[in-house]
Amino acid sequence: MSQTSTGDVGEPHGGASAASRPAEGGTDGRVEGRVEGRGGRRTERRGFFARIALFLRQVAAELRKVVRPTRNELITYTTVCMVFVAVIMAYVAGLDIAFGKLVLLVFGGGGA
Repeated sequence: MSQTSTGDVGEPHGGASAASRPAEGGTDGRVEGRVEGRGGRRTERRGFFARIALFLRQVAAELRKVVRPTRNELITYTTVCMVFVAVIMAYVAGLDIAFGKLVLLVFGGGGA
């Protein structure tokens, strides 16, 4: 990317930006049935089912990139997770008991 003398990034020196240029054909630059894609490219708008199919193909492609953990890694991750949950459970239980006793001390724990 180049920087112009006015500080705009991406436009050559002295060039007009896309927003300041008049649209071709006397319209505001929008074309029916087309949308701005990434990078300013114009792309045809896909139908509803075509977009769903594209999404599912992209999901499948991403899932092929996933690296599955080995058995030892899976056992290690599971153990770490279970120990962490047990520690947090003990911490919360301790706080619950402490605050319960504090409430009974402040407001009295007797019956009627």
